[in-house]
Amino acid sequence: MKKIIVRRDGEISSRLRNSNLHPVLQRIYAHRNIDDVTQLEKELATLLPYHDLLGIDVAVDYLFRALVEQKHILIVGDYDVDGASSTALMVRVLRAFGAKQIDFLVPNRFKQGYGLSPALFELVLEYKPDLIVTVDNGIASVQAIALANQHHIPVIVTDHHLSGETLPQAAAIVNPNQPNDKFPSKNLAGVGVAFYVLLALRAKLREQNWFADKNIPEPNLAHYLDLVALGTVADIVKLDQNNRILVDRGMQLIKAGKGVLGINALFTVAGRSPFKAKVQDLGFVIGPRLNAAGRLEDMSLGVRCLLTDNFSDAQTMAGQLESLNQERRSIENRMQKEAFGLLNKCGDETSWPMGICLLHRDWHEGVIGIVASRLKDRTSRPVIIFAEVDNGMVKGSARSIPAVHICEVLMSIHEANPGLIARFGGHAMAAGLSLKAENYQKFSEAFDREIRNRLNNEDFCGKLVTDGELSKDDFSVELAKLIEQAGPWGEGFKEPLFDGKFKIVNQYIVGKNHLKLTLSMESKLVDAIAFNINPNEWPNDRCEEMNIVYRLDVNNYKGRENIQLMVEYLEPVVG
Repeated sequence: MKKIIVRRDGEISSRLRNSNLHPVLQRIYAHRNIDDVTQLEKELATLLPYHDLLGIDVAVDYLFRALVEQKHILIVGDYDVDGASSTALMVRVLRAFGAKQIDFLVPNRFKQGYGLSPALFELVLEYKPDLIVTVDNGIASVQAIALANQHHIPVIVTDHHLSGETLPQAAAIVNPNQPNDKFPSKNLAGVGVAFYVLLALRAKLREQNWFADKNIPEPNLAHYLDLVALGTVADIVKLDQNNRILVDRGMQLIKAGKGVLGINALFTVAGRSPFKAKVQDLGFVIGPRLNAAGRLEDMSLGVRCLLTDNFSDAQTMAGQLESLNQERRSIENRMQKEAFGLLNKCGDETSWPMGICLLHRDWHEGVIGIVASRLKDRTSRPVIIFAEVDNGMVKGSARSIPAVHICEVLMSIHEANPGLIARFGGHAMAAGLSLKAENYQKFSEAFDREIRNRLNNEDFCGKLVTDGELSKDDFSVELAKLIEQAGPWGEGFKEPLFDGKFKIVNQYIVGKNHLKLTLSMESKLVDAIAFNINPNEWPNDRCEEMNIVYRLDVNNYKGRENIQLMVEYLEPVVG
C-alpha cells in the first residue's frame, strides 16, 4: 500500500540553538515539543515526587500495618506484561521490606477474565488474605471489591486505567487517572504506579526506623527499575519525561547485566544479548514471550520467571515461554492468512469496509488482539477481530488508527443500539468488547457505518511521519549513536525517522525476503536493508532511484562499525 510521507515541523528554540546539541538532535527535539535541555534530564532526582498521588498516604498506612503485624498480603495482577512486571515488582520489594506472608494471583483470561473480578474473587478466598493489593487493575472492580468488603478484607487498588462512572469502595485507590488526582503525569503504567507506592512506603518505613529496628538493609529501589522499564515500554504508555527517566535507568541495569534473571534468560532464548539491549527489545523481544503465557495459558508462569533468583529455573521457564511464543506465532500466522482470505472475499482494496470486522469459529481468543493490530497496520483501517467464546457470545479485540478514537466509536454504537454490545472498554487506540453471536452481523454493519461517518478516503492512506531529510555528511556512526543515546524513544516520543531520495547502486535478496541495498546520495555510498519486502516487487532492476523512510543504525560486523539505514518504507521514483 502506497503511503503518504509527512514531515514534522517545529521551531527550534533559542535555548536549544545555544546548547551543545548536534543540529540534527536540535531539530528532532523541537519536533517533539522540547524547547529546553532541562526537559531532557534523566537523573532519578528529577522524578516527580509521590506526594501528589491521591490516596497514597492511606495505601501506605495499610501496607505499613500489614508489615508490622505480618499480615497475609495477596497481590492480584493482570495477564499482560505490565501486570506481570507490576506483580513481580510488588512481591520482590515487599519481601525486601520484610514481608513474610505474601502471595500473588493472576487471572486466567479464559476462565476469570480481566483483573479482580467476582470469578477471580472465589480463588482469592482460598488464599485467606488479610490484605489485597491490585496492580495494573482494580479501578473497575466494583463488584469484586464489594465482595471483599463483605468478607472484611481491605483492598488497595493500584492502577492506571481510566475509571468508570462508579469507583470501587476500596480501602485506598492510587491511580493518577482517577478523578481529582493532582499527580502531574497521567502516563504512568501500572508498574509505574506500583513503584511510586513502594517509594512512599519506603519513606514511611525509614521514618519509623523500620529497617534499623529490624536489622534489614534498606533496599535501593533503583535496583528494581528493570521491571519498571519492561512494563512501561510493553504497555505502550506515553514516554513523557518522567517515564523516560524510569525507562532509561531500567535499561542501564539490563545492559549492565543486572536485570532480574528472568529478563536475562528471555534475551538468551531469543538469541539476543542483554548487554546490547535496546528499548525496543522490551516491547518486541521480551514482551511477546511473556505475553504468550497470558495469551495461551496462564501468566503465572511469566510472573514466576520474573521472580526467580535461581539461574537454572529462569532458563527453564524462559524456555517454556519461548515454546509458547512459537506456538502463538504459528496460531497468529494461520489466523492472519484466514483473515486476509475473508477480507479478499469482499473484493479489492477499494471494496473493503472502512471499519473491518472479521469472525472465524476457529480463531483463538488469546491471539485476536495481535491479529487485529497486524491487519490495522496492513489496511490502515480500524479493525475488530472476533472469536467465539462460551454461552453463544463472541469476544472482539479492536485496534484503531490515529484518526479514530475507538472507544468513542463503540460508545456511539452502544448509544444508538442499546443492548447490541454486552460489554466494552479500552482507550483511543485499542478496546475489547463482547456481544451475542446473533448480533455480530448487525454490529459489523453499524461499525462500518460509524467509521464512514467519521472519516474520508484520505484518512485511510497510511501516513509516515518523519524528521525530514539528512545531508550526506549526517550519515555517520557518531550521529547514529547520538540519536540512540538521546532516547529512550517510544510511544509519544517516537524514534526519529528520516526520508530522502537515493540512487540505487546495488540491490539483492538476503535471508528470507530481506532486500539488501547499496544507495548513493551526492556520490556518498551507504548501506541499507529493508525487511520482509514483497518479492514480487523487489529487487527491481528497472528502478534506478527510490524514496525511502528510514532509521539510522550502526551495523557491527567482525568488529567494524558502519552506518546502515533501516528502511521502513520504500517506493520507486517515477519519471
